[in-house]
Amino acid sequence: MSEFDYIIIGAGSAGCVLANRLSSDPKNKVLLLEAGSKDSSVLIHMPAGVGGLIGTDKANWCYETEGQPHLNNRRMFWPRGKVLGGSSSINGMIYIRGHARDYDHWRQLGLEGWGFADCLPYFRRSEGNENGNDAFHGGDGPLGVSNAKKTNVLFDAFVEAGKQAGHPETQDFNGAQQEGVGPYQLTIKDGQRCSAAKGYLVPALNRPNLRVEVEALTTRILFEGKRAVGVEYRQKGKLLQAKAGKEVILSGGAVNSPQTLLLSGIGNGDYLRKFGIDVVSDLPGVGQNLQDHLDATVINECLQPISLHSQTNPIRMLMTGCSMCSLNRAWEPATGWNRAVF
Repeated sequence: MSEFDYIIIGAGSAGCVLANRLSSDPKNKVLLLEAGSKDSSVLIHMPAGVGGLIGTDKANWCYETEGQPHLNNRRMFWPRGKVLGGSSSINGMIYIRGHARDYDHWRQLGLEGWGFADCLPYFRRSEGNENGNDAFHGGDGPLGVSNAKKTNVLFDAFVEAGKQAGHPETQDFNGAQQEGVGPYQLTIKDGQRCSAAKGYLVPALNRPNLRVEVEALTTRILFEGKRAVGVEYRQKGKLLQAKAGKEVILSGGAVNSPQTLLLSGIGNGDYLRKFGIDVVSDLPGVGQNLQDHLDATVINECLQPISLHSQTNPIRMLMTGCSMCSLNRAWEPATGWNRAVF
């Protein structure tokens, strides 16, 4: 059994940051486990390739929800990253932190240290915004953030329509005013996607005290009593184990983290016993109370061939992607449809 100080389960947005920070101390021996593959696909790094990632299982768990009673019992597609960088390697690259009120509500519920004012210094520290430093943003962090370039006529038309409908105009959805219509910023740097793997993990890969294992699916956390002491994982058909001298850190995301806890015997005891899982700790809340944001798409017909749909021709998509990389500038969506929040 291999031995480490820290074992990190999941190389998504959180896992990549943790691997970087923990391995920065040469005294720490760190193992990072990722169920997916390396982020070697050109579609990941070429921002225009995002459409080729979301709908396939190349780097995506391709989850579906249960039937939703308020949507005629339809099952909803639920993409989650299965690759180094996790969902930050397959998402739409929109840089948005969420509403400040949500953070403050967590603090009001008793989660000390999670109010927006508490989190803001860490947001600023992580951010390498091309606009530089200000009260809400950082300009020197590892996560590259850039402005969307406004070259499509639909952009201004969309924003103007929102204003005419009575919505305020917002120039910064991560600033003082978060409601409104306006341009997003994107996690793109030098014309390429800046995933958590690109921003945090790549700079740490040459450290001798960091070991990264891909295609390594965690099957359970190992316990001695109620103390986590290691991890069992499956890789290339073999069931392997690794021991953690200090901590096992679970960062598998909103779906896989509770799943791993349940498989490890942490959750509702009655539920676990139905599947023959030994109960380590009876915690009924594990796997419950999940919340996620909804994405509602409104489709309209465009009278001219200037919409995003006009870019779906494979040759045009390739030309778009190559030109973005060769010009070494930030990619922008072809239309303004995903640059506005209401």
